[in-house]
Amino acid sequence: MNLIVIISDTLRRDFLGCYGNTWVQTPNIDALARESVVFDRCYTGSFPTMPMRADFMTGKYVFQNIGWAPLPPRTPTLQNVLRNNGYVTMLVTDHTQMLAPGMNYHQGFMGVEWIRGQASDTWITDPIEVKWPCAKEKLRQPENWVERYYRNISRRRTEADWFSPQTFTKAMEWLDTNYTHERFLLYIDTFDVHEPWTPPKWYVDLYDPGYEGEAVVYPRYDKSDYLTAAEIKHVRALYAGTITMLDRWLGRLIQKVSDMGLWDNTAILFTADHGWYHGEHGLMGKHTVLEPRKGWPFYEEVAHTPLILRIPGLEMGKRSDLLVQPVDMMPTLLEIFGLRAPDGLHGRSFLPALKGDAPNERKIAVTSGTLFADPSFTVYSTITDGEWVLNYGGEGGEALLHHLASDPGQERNVIRQEREKAVGLHSEYLKLLQAIGTDESRLKLRTHLPQ
Repeated sequence: MNLIVIISDTLRRDFLGCYGNTWVQTPNIDALARESVVFDRCYTGSFPTMPMRADFMTGKYVFQNIGWAPLPPRTPTLQNVLRNNGYVTMLVTDHTQMLAPGMNYHQGFMGVEWIRGQASDTWITDPIEVKWPCAKEKLRQPENWVERYYRNISRRRTEADWFSPQTFTKAMEWLDTNYTHERFLLYIDTFDVHEPWTPPKWYVDLYDPGYEGEAVVYPRYDKSDYLTAAEIKHVRALYAGTITMLDRWLGRLIQKVSDMGLWDNTAILFTADHGWYHGEHGLMGKHTVLEPRKGWPFYEEVAHTPLILRIPGLEMGKRSDLLVQPVDMMPTLLEIFGLRAPDGLHGRSFLPALKGDAPNERKIAVTSGTLFADPSFTVYSTITDGEWVLNYGGEGGEALLHHLASDPGQERNVIRQEREKAVGLHSEYLKLLQAIGTDESRLKLRTHLPQ
């Protein structure tokens, strides 16, 4: 069996039709979902971008130690294990951070296709005038990220020149000449729908036609009151338009797989690393950078992620309430292919539970930024059992408890009324920290649970 992995950066699950959205057009992702298992309780683990990919590739959390860091050489990864078992392994990505010098996330891939120019990529130096889409103070890193990004996109002319279209096109071109391999891994990592959001105008007009204000394409991470209600609505339209464009081109890839006769022997996994706040909880962004020692809680909009998994030969077209995380995906995929996972993983295969042969062994899911041994850093961890969510800031931080069924917007902190539930989640969190080897200097700052 072949494997296609598709990771979309910063994609919120509640902007997809298969997760209940009624206003964003995602027909191709929704069609894939109808022929797959849709997981309703998938939570990201190590946050943000690169730590999640480390979790996914290695089956081990990294938030408790290395955080955002290069993958150590010779680390057992999904792609390494598959390569060692006869798979042709290919990475197609426009993800600059993934292939930055020294990051080493390409290890284990026999081939790498890098689409240049996304985000902060140091690529085009043409002497062009960059026109700001809005007041600079509304933008995150205007001179570093935004100006460089606009220089990089100055040569695009048609929709095929945008980044997610290029990424899926290169993946399809690879299939043209590689589909006859006995077995392959095609790993597609698209930086869309991460900001900046500059989709073609017709996609934006689907969601906010007639808008004449400023386009805040890369909003400053801050409390959201620096934007007007109309600007926030347009930010959502820019984001939704980018999602719909990605969906269009992902659909072409899926059609290609079917046309080539690969549909019945190719597993497909589609997921995202985290979400984004569009004014919910009074926030704009995904974490704070203005106060780097004081983090934001990981509410559902950021922590709760989409996961769609299609496995030929198993019953598909259903939903699962299994509690799963990126660290569980490597051992699960390897078991699907009949391969032994490396020893010492933090994640466990959920395939037996998915097939109904065993109970789900995961009691909690933990989403966390990198834990520091310095008490002046407030680092939030979200601990959930799928019903209750504890947002915990460690030493000096606060603790918020929410019941998702009765309070899906997480507006009522009930930690005082449900102290026992919070203590139970916190206890399971400490057990996990100890089990994954968190050092004592970091662990001791996570032991106090405030009222």
